[in-house]
Amino acid sequence: MDFALTEEQEAIQEMARRFSADELAPNAAKWDEDKHFPVDVIKKSAELGLAGIYTREDVGGSGLGRLDAALIFEALSAGCTSTAAYISIHNMCSWMIDRFGSNALREKYCPKLTSMEMIASYCLTEPGSGSDAASLKTKAVKHGDHYVLNGSKAFISGAGTSDVYVVMVRTGGDGPKGISTVLVDKGTPGLSFGAQERKMGWNSQPTAIVNFEDCKIPVENRVGEEGEGFSFAMMGLDGGRLNIAACSLGTATAALKAALDYANDRRAFGKRLNELQTLQFKLADMATELEAARIMLYQAAWKLDNKTADATRFCAMAKRLVTDKGFEIVNDALQIHGGYGYLKDYPLERMLRDVRVHQILEGTNEIMRVIVSRDLMREYQA
Repeated sequence: MDFALTEEQEAIQEMARRFSADELAPNAAKWDEDKHFPVDVIKKSAELGLAGIYTREDVGGSGLGRLDAALIFEALSAGCTSTAAYISIHNMCSWMIDRFGSNALREKYCPKLTSMEMIASYCLTEPGSGSDAASLKTKAVKHGDHYVLNGSKAFISGAGTSDVYVVMVRTGGDGPKGISTVLVDKGTPGLSFGAQERKMGWNSQPTAIVNFEDCKIPVENRVGEEGEGFSFAMMGLDGGRLNIAACSLGTATAALKAALDYANDRRAFGKRLNELQTLQFKLADMATELEAARIMLYQAAWKLDNKTADATRFCAMAKRLVTDKGFEIVNDALQIHGGYGYLKDYPLERMLRDVRVHQILEGTNEIMRVIVSRDLMREYQA
C-alpha cells in the first residue's frame, strides 16, 4: 500500500496548481460578479493538455488516468470552483466520444475538443427527469439516414456557447435500454436555448435549457449503437463524480488555508484567534476531515483506473463523502471569518455558493446512498 504520488503525478499536480494560481484565482471573484464565461482562459488549459485528460493520445488527448484527473481538478478548483467544474464537463464529453464513438466521430470531433477549438456540453437531465435519468423523454426518431430530435434538456452548462452537445435521447422503448447518445452541433436547425438560469453559484459558466424542435442530425452522429446510451452515461458519471468531488476537495483546501490565515491575523479577547483552543480544535477537525476525504477520493479514483468490481460503489461513496465534507469545511471556514466571511470582499461566500451544487449534480447525494446500499445488499445476499 503506497500513498505516495509518482514524480509524474507530482509534476501534473504542480502544473495545474500554477495554472490555477496564475489564471483562475485572480479572476474568480470578477467572473462570479459579472457572470462571465471565461472561454479564452478555459481554452488556455488545452495548451496544458487539460481538455482531454483521459482521452487517447492519437486524437490529441493526454491519455492520463482518473487519479491524475482528480489531482488536476483538486488544484484547479482552489482557484475557481465553477470554471474547474466546466472543464470537467468538457472532459467528460471528449472522453465519451473517444471511448465509444466510431473512428469517424473520433477523428472529426476529438482533435478539436482536445485543443478546445470546440467546447462541449453534456445533456442528460431534463425538466421532468433528474435523479430518474432513465425516464428521459427527448426522442430521436430515425428517418432514413437522419434522426429527428424533439424535447428539452435542463441545467446544461455551456448552453448557447458550446460548439457541440453530447445528448442522451430515446430511440427505443421505455427504460434505460431505449436510450442512445447523439452529437448535435451548434447551429443545427431546430436547436435553441432558453434564458440563462439565475443561479446561487457556478456563475462563471452559463446554464440554460437546450431545446430540440424537429432538429435533424445524421445517423453518423450517433455514438455507439442504439440502446447503449444509458450505459455510457452511467460510466461517464463514475468519473464525473470523482471530478466533482475533487472540485469540492480543492475548494475546501483553499477555504481551510483562508481560515488558517485569518485565524493567525485576527485578534479577539486579547489573543490571536489561533491561540483560542476552541478555534484550534475546529481547525484540527477541518484538517482531519479534509485528509480523510482526500484519501477516500484517491482510493476511488485508483479503483476506477484499475477497473475493480467495486469501483462504481466507491465512486458513489467518494462523491457523497467528499462533497458533504467539502461543503461543511467551507461553511466552517466562513464561520471562522465571522461577519467578514459573509462579505464578497472575502472568497468564502463565493466558495460556499459554488460547492453547494456539488451535493446535487452528477447524481444527488441521496442517489449516491441508493447506489451504495444496493451494492451492499447485493453483496450481502450473494
